[in-house]
Amino acid sequence: MSEESAMLTEQDLKLVDALQAAPRASWSTLGRALGLGAVTVARHWDTLVERGDAWLTAYIGGELTAQLALAFVELDCVPGAALRVADALAADVHVVTVEHLAGPCDLLAHVVAPTVRDLGTHVLERVAAVPGVTRARTVLSPRMFTEGSRWRVRAISPGQREALSAKPAKNRAPLRFDDADRALVLALGADARASAASLAAELGVGATTVRRRLDALLARGAIRVRCEIARSVSPAPVTVTLWLRVPPDKLETTARSLAMLPEVRMCAALSGAANLMLVVWLPAHQETVALEAVLAAKLPWLEITGRAVTLRSVKLMGRLLDAAGRGIGRVPLDFWAAVPVPEHGDRGEGRPGG
Repeated sequence: MSEESAMLTEQDLKLVDALQAAPRASWSTLGRALGLGAVTVARHWDTLVERGDAWLTAYIGGELTAQLALAFVELDCVPGAALRVADALAADVHVVTVEHLAGPCDLLAHVVAPTVRDLGTHVLERVAAVPGVTRARTVLSPRMFTEGSRWRVRAISPGQREALSAKPAKNRAPLRFDDADRALVLALGADARASAASLAAELGVGATTVRRRLDALLARGAIRVRCEIARSVSPAPVTVTLWLRVPPDKLETTARSLAMLPEVRMCAALSGAANLMLVVWLPAHQETVALEAVLAAKLPWLEITGRAVTLRSVKLMGRLLDAAGRGIGRVPLDFWAAVPVPEHGDRGEGRPGG
């Protein structure tokens, strides 16, 4: 298959949208919503996955993210080394996303670790120490207002989406999350549609226990399952990142307004001079101008301090991507993995310049 592919058909997009609304719904439920048979829907999905045009990803979210530390690391590289560095970073379980940019840096990496201390160690000793890196700038993100699991293709009707979407849980008791739950998340990451019975067999626990814990964690948003689409075959193949400065007293309302825009994939608070990061998917990079005009009109106090267009996405939430953005592999989203400290002399030659 060539690197460039035609955009997905309308039926493809409807299936992706249905799975974005209900990624673990039965094939018969999805088929009824789309007016297709269960076997047809399952076969159709298998074809999309085999081509790398779409895939499912599972990871922790919601209130559990407060137990982890997230940073965005901007990396500059020696000439010609950016993609080699990106490939090295993509193999790292703590680097969940890696993008090659046209903008203020060569690479942007999203790094997650159990604590801020672990995060700092990992950035210094692993991320910034990859041979070819000349400079690394790290900004912590204290809060994620919206992320990719909420983005929609918008190919099915609001009524169809509402019928498929799960109702949020009302139980607000303290959330228990232990090693068994972590193992469950990692197993689900390998197969996001795995049944409770197959997950129980893999983990060596009872199916009833797995079903109860899985239902509770999914209902609370503590586990997120997202259906992704390769950008080269999507209606919005261009990724743009904007760094924003907002008055602190308007940060919350501004972020919530931005999160409602259909183009927005991610909106995160930053602990830097720019205090918000916005990631959008657009049909063409020229549409950035129109988007910025909309932001200026709706949110006149917002200042755009930086812009970047993604030239190539190398890794997206644990999924390894080819040059066209198709899924070609997976690195487990094991945020709790020990952060190794290399022995003396194991830092390579590309030490950061600042």
